[in-house]
Amino acid sequence: MKILVLNCGSSSVKYKLIDTTADVVMAEGGVEKIGLPDGFLKYKLDDGSKAIKELGLTDHKGAVKAVLDILTDPELGCIKSYDEIDAVGHRVVHGAEKFSKSVLITDEVLQQVKDCYDLAPLHNPANVTGIEAVEEILPGIRQVGVFDTAFHQTMPAKSFMYALPYKYYKEDGVRRYGFHGTSHRFVSARVCEILGVDIAKERIITCHVGNGGSITAVYHGKSIDTSMGLTPTEGLMMGTRVGDVDPGALTFLMKKHNLSVDDLQKIINKQSGVLGVSEISSDMREIEATVNAGDEKAKLALDMYEQRITKYIGAYAAEMGGVDIIVFTGGVGENQTGLRSNVCAPLGFMGVKLNEELNATTRGTETVISADDSKVKVVVVPTDEELMIARDTEAIVSAL
Repeated sequence: MKILVLNCGSSSVKYKLIDTTADVVMAEGGVEKIGLPDGFLKYKLDDGSKAIKELGLTDHKGAVKAVLDILTDPELGCIKSYDEIDAVGHRVVHGAEKFSKSVLITDEVLQQVKDCYDLAPLHNPANVTGIEAVEEILPGIRQVGVFDTAFHQTMPAKSFMYALPYKYYKEDGVRRYGFHGTSHRFVSARVCEILGVDIAKERIITCHVGNGGSITAVYHGKSIDTSMGLTPTEGLMMGTRVGDVDPGALTFLMKKHNLSVDDLQKIINKQSGVLGVSEISSDMREIEATVNAGDEKAKLALDMYEQRITKYIGAYAAEMGGVDIIVFTGGVGENQTGLRSNVCAPLGFMGVKLNEELNATTRGTETVISADDSKVKVVVVPTDEELMIARDTEAIVSAL
């Protein structure tokens, strides 16, 4: 089955066309800067190189049409007509408590996604726009929504509740939802395939570490706790997001500097994290290079970033009564070898021991990087959220 996977952001549309019969990516790329005159389509060529086509698109419908046109282009495309696409799978960021699994998009489902706009004002409207654009261009094609939050709906109340007045949960849905669920679900299942173990018997901690980052405790195949919360701002220190912070510090700053809610949102989402502390960059590759050059603020940012990952791993190991497998994924987790070593070093008391030679040479490939005598398996597993979305889409559509 040929599944078009779309990830629609506020000004972008990322895509992959996947043939699920062999899990083959037939084409991939994305449209960026939608609504701006310098908007463009970036796509991968057969030799692995990338090409850019300037478009200047005004809306998501035009962006989706551009994606479909490049897929069917006589010279650059991989299919002859739109009819070869069997279904479309969409990444949808927030499903609140409405969705605990992927679902076929119907009018009712679409309205429920819209009902979550206040919980994800930057993401869900863009996701819906993408769904509606596909329906307009390819009327009648079956579409599936795969929710970032769905995997975490197995968390018990003690994990997802905040210690706020209960009425705010009951009336406003204020609770921990978690994100990156599709990634955590994929890598926790994949690592068990690699190791030849039964996920229903394993205690796994999955570390999705990139410019955004989250950690999840996966107990016997189910998410029982995760670091992101009501929004993706909570938890780990990230590229530009603040992560865990004393709420009193935020109200203090609001009063002292007369900050509006929008001002504060910008600070905690766009100006904090690694960028805020280092005052250099949010890119960990640049931070590591600057640390090697002797910059103290960059070193502080890196130390803080690594320490918080270690802290969450330790906390979740305690919560599960131990840990059998630790997984690193995401752009940073898959490629920053020094970070993995520094994160795992303090965990030696739990029996975590890396094969430092393997760790130092592993970048973006499925590799067991723990030593043979380590009590905990440590594994690098590149995430593939698009493949997970394609598989879910195929399963739902095939069952109709």
